[in-house]
Amino acid sequence: MAKIMGPLLELPITLPPKGSRQLLRSVYGQLRDGILEGRLQPGTRLPSTRAFAAAVGVSRNTVVAAYELLMSEGYLAIRAGSGAYVAAISPRLARRPPCEPGMDDRLNAVWRRLPILPEVEAEFFPFDFRLGLPDKSAFPFPVWRRLAARVLRAWSKTPAVYDQPQGRPALRVAIAKHVSYARAVSCSPDHIVVTAGAQQAFDLLARILVTPGRTVVAVEDPGYPPLWDAFNAAGARLAAIPVDEEGLRVDCLPAEARVICVTPSHQFPLGVTLSAKRRVALLEFAQDRGAVVIEDDYDGEFRFGGRPLDALQTLDRTGSVCYVGTFSKSLCPELRLGFVVAPPWALDALVAAKACADWHCQTPSQDTLAAFIGEGHLARHVRKMGRVYAERRAALLRALSRHGGAWMHPVGDAVGLHLAAILSLEIPADELVSAAAAAGIRLHALERYCSKKPAPNGVVLGYGMIRSDRIDTAIERLAKTVIGLG
Repeated sequence: MAKIMGPLLELPITLPPKGSRQLLRSVYGQLRDGILEGRLQPGTRLPSTRAFAAAVGVSRNTVVAAYELLMSEGYLAIRAGSGAYVAAISPRLARRPPCEPGMDDRLNAVWRRLPILPEVEAEFFPFDFRLGLPDKSAFPFPVWRRLAARVLRAWSKTPAVYDQPQGRPALRVAIAKHVSYARAVSCSPDHIVVTAGAQQAFDLLARILVTPGRTVVAVEDPGYPPLWDAFNAAGARLAAIPVDEEGLRVDCLPAEARVICVTPSHQFPLGVTLSAKRRVALLEFAQDRGAVVIEDDYDGEFRFGGRPLDALQTLDRTGSVCYVGTFSKSLCPELRLGFVVAPPWALDALVAAKACADWHCQTPSQDTLAAFIGEGHLARHVRKMGRVYAERRAALLRALSRHGGAWMHPVGDAVGLHLAAILSLEIPADELVSAAAAAGIRLHALERYCSKKPAPNGVVLGYGMIRSDRIDTAIERLAKTVIGLG
């Protein structure tokens, strides 16, 4: 087998046996298949006939004849003085053999269904109420660039090494100080494991806490589907627990639950805060049954009224709580850095799971974030954005009262980057969401975050991506959409 090399071209060519008289047909056919199957993309320049012939070990006349056949059928185009190029045609899908019966038996039973792919909503909407996304336009990029350049200068002077799975010591120190100041979470840097965002934290915790097919994991319903996915993938038996105005219904927890996942500061997606009474009850449940509580402190750094309740980790006296935090909301999701504050008994297993998953997070980003936190930039940015988001939340509440007060009723507390609202309409929320999209408004139905049916007829509106001066117009247009549906 010969491999043809040229500008943007690498294609293996297999020659037929000598004397078969199939040489031209074989070279032509392999080039044609490479074009049709997309291995040779439109615009790719083929090697000259002389170079092609020398590399494969055939005569130039054979290559010239193959090129001419491809040109006559529209697969190649000649550019004067430049050479032969793949023509602009649509490649066909690569042929795949049909699946054999029982083929999926080679997969773990949990993964026999199609893997769940995260939804990426890239389409532009004039009025964007997506959840969980901060205003990146306000990110202090000049500060980050300066710190990153300093880190890279220092990094360039050190030998290549694989870093600590637990995370860079400087970042763990910075995180410990930050959560102590921002959330009254008392912890040692030695108890922190740096992760690639909160989602990897859930995945790692599922790996070390779940015995496939046996471990019962209680999750909020409505709740956060990516967390459900992580524990489903680990083979957990999920128990959906209802949520009311005081948060997770602790009285509904099954006695066999050994892991309980909760968003106490700002429940996702309803936005309520877990009451002090239920926090105590939840910790007592965990202590009595040897259960683990995974506390997802979802966008709790943005609170717009009232005193924040203590984190469960702060109240915990028995090592029952694993506290998960992320910088995706306070800074930006592309950073992909989060952390777990782990009790001592779970630490070694969590670090080992991190080493198995990806060994460690990117070193320059960790060091840059450590400097960003240590020099006070994170605290300043959170204070600044807290004022911005408070203004947007107030504008959203005013707009809902003005244009939708008769049919949309906000729920939840003054925390975070989104607001849930229940609809007092005969119109299903998913129909409203579709009609709103046609009107240039992106929002989500509560139903997409519920595992049990019927789901609450409501919507969720994030205000991290939309400016205050656009909110009233958006809700007014949404109200007109409702009238049109009626």
